[in-house]
Amino acid sequence: MKADSEMTKDEYYSAEFSVNGLGTVYQFRLWKTDSTPMCVLVREDSNLLPWLRVGDVFNVKYYATGSGYSPDFLSTEIRDITKDDNGRFKGHYLVGLEILEEHQDCA
Repeated sequence: MKADSEMTKDEYYSAEFSVNGLGTVYQFRLWKTDSTPMCVLVREDSNLLPWLRVGDVFNVKYYATGSGYSPDFLSTEIRDITKDDNGRFKGHYLVGLEILEEHQDCA
């Protein structure tokens, strides 16, 4: 089994974060698309959407695909926000994420 510090973004299946001003923690499945290597889906009518801006940085809690791994907290930036009007994710925005730093202990 790999040490947590050896995890790559491809081995995470979900992400969790909260936004200052909202009292809710949001958890998302991570997706890959042709145009975005890592993104989450946010419904177009979500209360969260107005609080998200390209360039925002969050401390995101990532969960790995293997059950033997503890979650990682990583500084993550919103790279793009794109509405999907006709495709597979119609009615959602694709919020592209980029991890800015390597592994941090989950303390």
